[in-house]
Amino acid sequence: MNEGRDQGAPAAAGGSTRVDPQHRATNRVVPLRRPGMWITSTVVALAVIWVAVSVYRNPNIVHPVIAQYQFAPAILEGLRTTIVLAVLAALIGLALGIVLAIMRLSSSPVLRWGSGLYTWLVRGTPLLVQILIWGNLALLFQHIGPFDTNTIMTPFVASVVALGLNEAAYMAEVVRAGIVSVDRGQYEASIALGMPRSLAMRRIILPQAMRVIIPPTGNQFISLLKATSLVSVIAGGDLLTAAQNISSANLHTIELMLVATFWYLVLTTITSIGQYFIERRLARSGTGLHGGH
Repeated sequence: MNEGRDQGAPAAAGGSTRVDPQHRATNRVVPLRRPGMWITSTVVALAVIWVAVSVYRNPNIVHPVIAQYQFAPAILEGLRTTIVLAVLAALIGLALGIVLAIMRLSSSPVLRWGSGLYTWLVRGTPLLVQILIWGNLALLFQHIGPFDTNTIMTPFVASVVALGLNEAAYMAEVVRAGIVSVDRGQYEASIALGMPRSLAMRRIILPQAMRVIIPPTGNQFISLLKATSLVSVIAGGDLLTAAQNISSANLHTIELMLVATFWYLVLTTITSIGQYFIERRLARSGTGLHGGH
């Protein structure tokens, strides 16, 4: 045993540590060979390069048109509308989603069934259908109160309402999962201290539930950013609507779709980076946004 230790132990001389070259060669770690992984990686890399070169060298794509409209005022206006649509719909979805989640967890069967019915109805129908219904609401109700429906329900308003109400159904499930993840003892302790139910939910439960709620909320917002393109069917004024309007005039459809694709990738990339830092902060804090406890 001692002999083996002497052969493998580094020799100490003059305060420095030396490793026997023969011992180092004998104990050299040989990387595990993975020919399948290398072959698959090579095939994927070649496929990506082939697609990129094919698109770039395609004679049917007029590259100067892409450069011309990349920062065109109409495209940038559509981009701004897309961002506004996504933010407003996300705020509506989050606020209404919290209400629906609390209703779903209520002891009242009417509130539970009402929340469940709304979630079932919205999640069970395509978003495109909902956008078309809200965009053509005047066919169902010619007046909303004393106002003409077409005057109130503009394409932009219909887009915000459709996206926001749809987002609420999904956020309700996200928020409900976050609330359920908080130990019930926290709620019972706050009630025992004399807190009203609403205050306990606002001060105790929801702040702790945010750790579970925020990561999927980031994914929901990325999906919402892309879903804004659907409002182009009612001329919602978003990025895709602007690209389609331009392409219908100059007939450069693919070029304008590539312009829109570039901006969608920019938006989703920025959102993904923000989500990454928020999730890393939550993981470091261990317990929540205000972490450290």
